[in-house]
Amino acid sequence: MSVTANAIAQGAPQSVTERRVDVVQTGQGFRASKLAGATVYNRDKERIGTIDDLILSPADRNAFAILSVGGFLGMGKHYVAVPFSSLQISDKQVLMPDATKQSIEALPEFKYATD
Repeated sequence: MSVTANAIAQGAPQSVTERRVDVVQTGQGFRASKLAGATVYNRDKERIGTIDDLILSPADRNAFAILSVGGFLGMGKHYVAVPFSSLQISDKQVLMPDATKQSIEALPEFKYATD
């Protein structure tokens, strides 16, 4: 259900649309703050990376998980972006069932914008 209201912003009339959210359904979701730092495994229970961040695309609002992959003791690691929809979360464990360390490390490196 949507509710439209009129408001004034910077001296000009604005139309604001509010949507009601099903709090029960939303409450069953995943908090980004709890996913950051989570280890990602494949179906063979091999560790393939760690969630460093979650990013929402402004254009189409798709979510991407930024994984820290590769390296040893923090040396040589890099970041890759994978669609959040490719992750499965169950029993507080994050899975990318068909991924391997090699397939994830072969993805193009993701670099954070510096601005």
